[in-house]
Amino acid sequence: MSASLIFFIILAYFAILMLIARLTSRHNKANSFFDGDRSSPWFLVAFGMIGSGISAVSLVSIPGNVGNNNLYYFQFILGTIVGYLFIAFVLIPIYHKLKLVSIYTYLNIRFGNITYKTGSLFFLVSQSFGAALRLLISIKILQFAFFDSFHIPYFLTIIILLVLIWLYTNKSGIKTIVWTDALQSFFLITVMIISIVTIKNSLGLSVTGMVSTIIHHPYSKLFDWDIHSGSNFFKQFISGVLITVALVGLDQSMMQKTLTIGNMRGAKKNVLAFSFFIAGAQTLFLGLGVLLYIFVERHSISLNTQNGQFVNTDGLYPFLTLNYFGKMGAIAFFIGVIASTFASIDACIAALTTAFSYDFMNIENQSPDSKRKIKNRVLLGVNVVMFFIVMAFWNSQGAIINTIFKIAGYTYGPILGLYLTGLFSNIQLKEKWVPLACLGAALITWFLNTLFINAFKFDFGFMNILVNALLTILFLVLIKKKVNVAA
Repeated sequence: MSASLIFFIILAYFAILMLIARLTSRHNKANSFFDGDRSSPWFLVAFGMIGSGISAVSLVSIPGNVGNNNLYYFQFILGTIVGYLFIAFVLIPIYHKLKLVSIYTYLNIRFGNITYKTGSLFFLVSQSFGAALRLLISIKILQFAFFDSFHIPYFLTIIILLVLIWLYTNKSGIKTIVWTDALQSFFLITVMIISIVTIKNSLGLSVTGMVSTIIHHPYSKLFDWDIHSGSNFFKQFISGVLITVALVGLDQSMMQKTLTIGNMRGAKKNVLAFSFFIAGAQTLFLGLGVLLYIFVERHSISLNTQNGQFVNTDGLYPFLTLNYFGKMGAIAFFIGVIASTFASIDACIAALTTAFSYDFMNIENQSPDSKRKIKNRVLLGVNVVMFFIVMAFWNSQGAIINTIFKIAGYTYGPILGLYLTGLFSNIQLKEKWVPLACLGAALITWFLNTLFINAFKFDFGFMNILVNALLTILFLVLIKKKVNVAA
């Protein structure tokens, strides 16, 4: 696949995004960047959120990781369904009733300003790393396939992509993103189908033959009952519930789009429809992963291994696409990479800008002109932070999706603990101790996980988030205010 063709795909795709940005930026209001004028159709938001939920990390990490973890990720998917039900019927009514723009304002209403700032700060740290790592995998693919051909250094590639995203999101933010994400979701689903059909045809299989081959392959194990394993069923299922609540329901980037819907009923429909879309898409990714390894076996392709595990599994799908699946498969793959990159990163950048502007810059009480200035400065700062994180992780290998969830376990755990305490108790807190309680819970979780791995060969896996949330709740109970009861 020639570099000139890839350049044309990037240019054409970006031109479409700029056209949508121009159309959606008309009749902007001072708050359009942050709340989309609360006029988005629920079905458009639900469909568009697929693009945010399926980043380039999902595109390459979920299929690639099948070689080392079979289909155990499906256990996690089952848990996510329960998590989405909690979001739809518990969190959405609260957010809509309070008319929130930054969802962390709830913590201010429930506990106070210090707790509010603490929760938002943990989100900012987690989202910055999560978004940057998702961007990292996309840039590595594009660097290898295109930018290296022109001897463009990777740090310049990072800047180019961040500037492109800034250009079409700067004016209207979430108002534009709702529409561009819907387009990008369409491309992602199309690309996934094309990839599966391309591999099926290259293996000479019928549709029923393909399904049968996947089902009977040794990698098609769905459930892991080994209690010591990080991919144990109960660890994965419970983690799926909690991580979904934390990374979707308590995540500004995902909820910000939902809150652009004008009514609660539509917002609930959006979450439920999205849960169906994303679970189906992720299951297809697992099937695609089995197909990739079947292809490797049929063609006797040698893959690097270390200690019985495949190395750099994120590189498998791009490698096969570029070398074995023909021009149509390669074009489809790169459209998917570009679509998933823009769809997942633009919403994250908008969310980080929104959270910092509302939670730390008091933008809500500023004049329209001051709002624009603050937003522009914060947006620039967010992009600079993203650049440095991508640079710091550039040499990382393995399944990036596991790294993202591990980081989320330590950073979203305190947020989950704060919200669960707020929702299901009446306690008030000695707020000056809240930052220490949240940070202490995260550090102790890391220490316990390391201890259990070394002493008992027991890996918490994605269950880090549960341990972290429970420790946070325990510490919050310890710092609750005493209630004076009149005699």
